[in-house]
Amino acid sequence: MAKKRVLLLGSTGSIGESTDQVVQSLAGELDLVGLAAHSSWERLLEQIRIHSPEAVALVNPEAAGKLRESLASGKDDSLRSPKIYEGEEGLVELVRETEADVLVAAISGAAGLPANIAALETGKDLALANKESLVMSGSILTRLARDKDLRILPVDSEHSAIFQSLQGSSLEEVERIILTASGGPFRQTSAEELKDVTRQDALNHPTWEMGEKITIDSATLMNKALEIIEARWLFDLPPEQIEVVVHPQSIIHSLVEYRDGSTICQLGPPDMRVPIQYALTYPRRLPLPVERVSLAELGQLTFESPDTVRFPALRLAYEVLEQGGTAATVFNASNEIAVSSFLKEEIPFLGILKVVETCLKQHNAVDNPDLESIFAADEWARLETEKILRLECKESA
Repeated sequence: MAKKRVLLLGSTGSIGESTDQVVQSLAGELDLVGLAAHSSWERLLEQIRIHSPEAVALVNPEAAGKLRESLASGKDDSLRSPKIYEGEEGLVELVRETEADVLVAAISGAAGLPANIAALETGKDLALANKESLVMSGSILTRLARDKDLRILPVDSEHSAIFQSLQGSSLEEVERIILTASGGPFRQTSAEELKDVTRQDALNHPTWEMGEKITIDSATLMNKALEIIEARWLFDLPPEQIEVVVHPQSIIHSLVEYRDGSTICQLGPPDMRVPIQYALTYPRRLPLPVERVSLAELGQLTFESPDTVRFPALRLAYEVLEQGGTAATVFNASNEIAVSSFLKEEIPFLGILKVVETCLKQHNAVDNPDLESIFAADEWARLETEKILRLECKESA
């Protein structure tokens, strides 16, 4: 049987590195034929040495130049030099021009959307770790996949758990799906104490090791809010059938409750290699050298309702779904700018969702948007959020 040809965007990030490990452990099954990163050309060079891909891309042109220079130096004569693309357009060209069976979409934020669309348009399944793409344009991506008879396979641990728990059943049999949330580092932090949260506090996640942006999203529960919207599109369920429960141990990754009262869930260690491998080998389950769960050692698993007063992101997610149209695009884009501002220590932690909610209130959502409308809403939200941030800084000065 021929190896499955895999394209990996975001190869030097946390999801990308985990995907790299999965591919290496299944060298007889998977072939990494294309890689893309933002600017970490030295790490990308190491991955080129390991996988000998046909093509690579770097969003940062300066980094792409350094990669070319290093490959041209001839220090490693045995190394096959891949075709090198650069810039945001290069990501799309890499996807369109490289023959592959599946694209692992691990670029954070809205930047991955054009490449994800290109993957579906050129007949590639989409293993999706980039939840922002579905948040921004769920109707477009799901329709495109359906028309092309392709699969959007979830890589997020929560959505993978739901996907796995749905096997052998139909959506008509589902009562509700329940996304689990770790609660982040501030699960037991009072509203008063949240006012003084620092950048470093927010980056100290108790369970997962992730990039800065997604770690901050986990701290505000925005990550879970985006997952609610993502789940609506992945599983074609109305918002009232999607719920969230806080589960600090992060062992049960999500649950599906059926009409007959049965609830099925997927358990496992907090290790992203598990959902990544399942997406790449579906429907088969192949050996994976990860830690096994010992229920006896765990002793107990706990659950609690999320606090939507201290963490308004969840409330906003349902409001965004009710508004529909481009509201979700604005929700995502405004959050990206606000998180960036917090990471630069320009606004307080509680300012992130305050800014996002202000931006949403000022947006007139466009119903049934096409891609042009989605990108226009994304640009508007970024500019509007910058404007709101400038006013916030001026008022606090």
